[in-house]
Amino acid sequence: MALSTAQLSLIEQRVANDGPSTAVAFLLWLFTWFLSGHRFYLGRGGSAVLQILSYFLLIGFIWWIVDGFRLTDMIRQKRDDLRHRLTTDMLAHAGVEA
Repeated sequence: MALSTAQLSLIEQRVANDGPSTAVAFLLWLFTWFLSGHRFYLGRGGSAVLQILSYFLLIGFIWWIVDGFRLTDMIRQKRDDLRHRLTTDMLAHAGVEA
């Protein structure tokens, strides 16, 4: 049994409301680059710590530039993970296994 259009719309609304904000992620990237705030915001704490440590080796600046290009993909992945979790929860609530 697939999800109805109303259920899919509800999931997309929840992703839009609960998912990470692109503007916030880019502002964190720009202003808290030395603390890797954008990575913590997107739930990537492990790589954030590695990135902070790499600043002491002077390669962190390169990582910061790369993140500027990858940030949109990281946001999309976080939203996809949320979408998958919500879909699984809704299917489980309806008594259907994913």
